[in-house]
Parts: sequence; C-alpha cells; structure tokens
Amino acid sequence: MSASNPAPLPPWGVAVAGATGAVIANAMVYPLDIVKTRLQVQVRSNKTANIPLTTNDRHYDSTLDAIYKIVEDEGIQGLYSGLSGSLLGVASTNFAYFYWYSIVRQAYTKWAAKAAPPSTPVELSLGAVAGALAQLFTIPIAVITTRQQTQPKGDKKGIIATGKEVIDGEDGWTGLWRGLRASLVLVINPSITYGSYQRLREVIYPGKAALRPAEAFLLGALSKSLATIATQPLIVAKVGLQSRPPPARAGKPFKTFQEVMAYIIEHEGYLGLFKGIAPQLIKGLLVQGLLMMTKERVELLFVVLFAYLRTVKQKQLAKAADALKSKAMPVAEKAVEQAKGVMPMQSK
Repeated sequence: MSASNPAPLPPWGVAVAGATGAVIANAMVYPLDIVKTRLQVQVRSNKTANIPLTTNDRHYDSTLDAIYKIVEDEGIQGLYSGLSGSLLGVASTNFAYFYWYSIVRQAYTKWAAKAAPPSTPVELSLGAVAGALAQLFTIPIAVITTRQQTQPKGDKKGIIATGKEVIDGEDGWTGLWRGLRASLVLVINPSITYGSYQRLREVIYPGKAALRPAEAFLLGALSKSLATIATQPLIVAKVGLQSRPPPARAGKPFKTFQEVMAYIIEHEGYLGLFKGIAPQLIKGLLVQGLLMMTKERVELLFVVLFAYLRTVKQKQLAKAADALKSKAMPVAEKAVEQAKGVMPMQSK
C-alpha cells in the first residue's frame, strides 16, 4: 500500500460510518417518510371513488395535502410518529448492511485477485448478498416502525406495545418477519443504489480517494433515484404487508406481496403501484445524498483517528523500549563487571 493511500477501514468502521450517516439523514427528512408511508397504505376504490379504504380516517390526495391533514389532525408531532423506532431500525439496518457489504466486497476482492474494481453486475450481486443478510436480522424493527407510522389518531403506541400487538396477531412471533420475502426481493434496491454509486463514482470521479460533500451528495442522489423508480411497486407492496390491513378487508391481513399488488391493481389500477412515488423520491434523494455525504466524512474521520492511534501506539512502544533499555543497561553493565571480576580469580 502506498503512503499516499490511507489504510482501509475495518468492516465495523465502515458500518459505524454508514449507520451514522443514515440516522442523521433520516432524522432530517423523517416527515417525508411518514407521508410516503401514509400515501402507500391508503386505497381508494376506482369503483366507489368517494369511499376511502384506508387505515386512516382521512384520505390524502397529495404530499402537501397529507402534510396539512396530519398536522391538522395530530399536530406537528404527528409528522414524527414512530421516530425512535424508525431511527433504531435505520441504524441497525444500515450498520448490518455496510458491515456485510464491506466483508463481502473484501472477500471477493481477495478471491478475485484483480487490480481492477468489480464490474457493475458484481457490485450489484455483492450488494444483494449484503442486503439479504442485513434484512434477516433487522426486519422486525421495520415491521414495528411501519405499524407505528400508520396507527390512526387515538391509537398511538410505543415500540414495545406495537411489537406486542404484532405478536398477538394471527401470525404470532412470525408476524415480526412479515414481508420478509418482499424485503429479500427488495435487496435489489440497495444493491442498485450502492452498485450504481460505486460505478458512477468510478466514471465521474475516477481515481479520487476522498469525495467532497457535494460530490458524494450528487452520486448518492442519482443512484437512489435509479433504485427507487425500479423498485417502487415492491416498496408499496411491502408497506401493505407490514401495516394494518385496510378496513375493507375486515382485519384480514395480506399473506404475500403478490396479493397486495393484485388488491391495489383491482381498486386503483396499475398506477396505484406507484403511489407515494413523489415523497419516496424526494426522501430517497435527500437521504441517500446526505447519507453518503456524511458517511464519507465519518470514514475520513475514522481514517485520521486510526492513523493518530497508530502513531500514539508506536510512540508508546518506542518509549517503553527506551525505558526497558535504560533499566536493562545498568543491570547488564553490572553483570559484565562481575563477570570480569570472576574471570581473573578462575585463572588463578
């Protein structure tokens, strides 16, 4: 490794950087997350256009309409419903993703033994593997967060109470893993995002070790837009699986994401699969841009910190060696003098 290139971070360092960036970014745009979730779970029949079939009392016509009605009904705090659970889920999911992504990518690089960076298909595959591993461990938090975000006024519950509500349902403990299949399919979203990010970075900023905040933001926003447009129908179906079933189903939950998609198409047509796309895109652009911008800064901070710690450790070792030498030298000199005194006596 050349002196001009910093030592690579360990997987946990990359994971902490990614989780930190994700939490900061999602906290800043959380109201958009509430709005896009509320828009995605509501269903309006195209046969009875004036009857909303939604888990909420009011129907939202657009992003701005949703923000206005949520504030009117629940106050400003309504835009931050389920924030703690969401940030916990964001931190755990992104920590797990970046941790596994770093390990998988390093393992592939060693196995392939190529100087060139992985190709786009390989990057997407590595991202998919990391995303699948992350989802297996973190999806219960996502289920609880979605429930919290869609709880109607007057029925707001905390993380523990919402989790108990899910467990007490007909699925039992397995209810915490509702939407797992859809989530595993949706690993193509982060894989497209981060695969595209890596590829765009190599194309737009080739050979650049550290990106400026604006550059990282631009790459993050572009890569997330591509992933969101490609996977929006699956995102809508996943939200439908994890939220309360609409009143029209008399409490009967959906079993598969295909069932959710069929229900939406029946009542709203194919365009219903793209509902909430506006706040989803805006949120995705801002979150991904802020996430990658923050992640790059935190990674740089870790690199500087590790370099400092290595320097301090080397100085401490050198100091300890000098101290040991200073203590050992008098003893060695005394032993030599004694040996010199013994040798003449033996010669006699």
